[in-house]
Amino acid sequence: MELNVVSGDITKHDAGAVIVNLFEGVTAPSGGTGAVDAALDGAITNLIASGDVTGKAGEHVLVYSLGRLPSPRVIVSGLGKQDDFDADTVRKVTAEACRRARDAGATHAATIAHGAGIAGMAARESGEAIAEGAALGTWTFTEHKAPDDDRKALESLTIVEADASKVDDLQAGVTDGLAIAAAVNRCRTMAYQPPNVMTPSAMVESAVEIAHGTDMTIEVFERDECQEMGMGAYCGVAKGTDEPPKFIVMRYEGDPENPDNNIGLIGKGITFDSGGLSLKPAAGMSTMGGDMAGGAAVLCAMEAINHFKPRINVMAVAACTENLPSSHSQRPGDVVKTFNGKTIEIDNTDAEGRLVLADAVAYANSLGVKRMVDVATLTGAIGVALGNDVTGAFGNDQELVDQVVSASREVGEKIWQLPTYDSYKEQYKSDVADIKNTGGRGAGATTGAMIIGEFVGDAAWVHLDIASSANSFGDHGGSDKGYNPKGPNGVPVRGLLQLVRNLAG
Repeated sequence: MELNVVSGDITKHDAGAVIVNLFEGVTAPSGGTGAVDAALDGAITNLIASGDVTGKAGEHVLVYSLGRLPSPRVIVSGLGKQDDFDADTVRKVTAEACRRARDAGATHAATIAHGAGIAGMAARESGEAIAEGAALGTWTFTEHKAPDDDRKALESLTIVEADASKVDDLQAGVTDGLAIAAAVNRCRTMAYQPPNVMTPSAMVESAVEIAHGTDMTIEVFERDECQEMGMGAYCGVAKGTDEPPKFIVMRYEGDPENPDNNIGLIGKGITFDSGGLSLKPAAGMSTMGGDMAGGAAVLCAMEAINHFKPRINVMAVAACTENLPSSHSQRPGDVVKTFNGKTIEIDNTDAEGRLVLADAVAYANSLGVKRMVDVATLTGAIGVALGNDVTGAFGNDQELVDQVVSASREVGEKIWQLPTYDSYKEQYKSDVADIKNTGGRGAGATTGAMIIGEFVGDAAWVHLDIASSANSFGDHGGSDKGYNPKGPNGVPVRGLLQLVRNLAG
C-alpha cells in the first residue's frame, strides 16, 4: 500500500472514502470530523443524536456524501473512551477503517491524523501508528491463488492534515511505521508459506533478502558443521529429514566499540513439524508449516532494527530444520549431547523445539551474548494457560523479563509472565542423562521453557512461547481482528524491535 501525507482540507480531498473519527460520548464533532459534518449539513451530528453513531471502539459507520463532498463515502470510526486512547487505538482504528473502505469498493482513501488533534498525540507518533495500522490491517496472502479481477484492494491512503507545520513529522512517522509493518508482513508471509515452499533453505533466502544492501552479516552453518560443533540436540531433530538443515546467524553491529552492549534474539525454525516418531495426530498437522514462526520473527525483527539503527549490537539465530519420521530419525529413549556438553534423554520426539533452542542459546552464550530472548511456538500448554492471543514469558532475570513485557505492551502485543520455580526441575529429571526433553503434562509451558534455560549459561534470558499468539486462527477458524487479519500475525517482531530500541536508549 502507498501512504503519503499532504497539507489541506479533508472536505476537499477526492478519494473513494474519507475516514474521520469520534470519541465515545462526543455529541458535537470538532476538528476534521466537524468540518466533514458541516459539509454534510450536520449528518454526523444527526446520526449521533439518533444513536447510529456512538464513537465506541470498533464502530465504523459508512455515510454516503450524496455529492456534498468530492468523496462519495465517509467512514466515521469510533475511537472509544478518550481516557483509553493510545497509539494502539490508532493502529486498530486505521486498520479496521481501511478494510471497511476496501470492502466498500474504494481503491484510495483519505484520513485525518487520528490523535494528533484533541487527543494531543505527537504528530510523528500518530503517523507511525496510522502507517502500521494501514499496512498491517490490509495485508493479504494470495501468492498461491489464481488471479482474481474481483478481488478488492485498497491501493493507497493519504493523511490530510490541516496544520501544515505537522506534515513533516507525520511523514517521518509514516516512514517508520511502514518499515515496521514491512518487517511484520514479511514474517507473516514466511509463516503462511506452505512447508514445501518455506524450507530451511528458503529461510536462508529470506535472511539474505533482509540483509541485502545493509551492513548486517549472515553466517549459515550446514549439517556437518553443526555436528562438528557438537550440536547433538539440533542435529538429532534434523536426522529424520533429507531437507538440509540450516543454522542461521545474522549480526547487526550498532555499537561495535562496546561488544558487551549486546542482545541475542534466538528463534525456533522448524519449517515442518510432524512430531517425528512421536507422530502428531493428522488433524493437528496441517498448520505445522508455521512452526518456524519464532525463527521468522527474529530474522524479520532484524530488518526493522536495521531501519532504526539503535546503538546496540544484536545477533539473531534461527535454528532451522524439519522434524520428520524416517528410518534415520532419533528415537524416544535416545540420548544426545548438546553444544555445552549437557546430555538430554529424548522422552518425546515431538518436544523438538527445546532441543534445537538448547543448542542455539548455548551457541549464542559461547559468543559472549549477555542478554538473550528466545522465541518459539513451543507448547500447546501455553494456549491452555493463556488462551489464543497472549504470549507467555519466562526467564531467569527479572529485570530483563520486565523490559520484555514492558516493550511488548508498549506496542500492543499481549504478554504475561509465568513462573519458573526450581521445584519444576524435578519434572524433567532423567535416570540416564542430565535431563529429559519433557516434564510431563503439568505446567508443560513452564518446564518446556526451563529446559531451554538449562543451556543459557550466565546470560540474562527470557523465553517467549508464541504457540497460541503467533496467529489469529484460534479454535474457531479465526477472523480479521484489529490490525491482525486472519492468519499469522508476526508476533513478536514489534515487541522485539521496541525492546532493542529501549535497551539502546
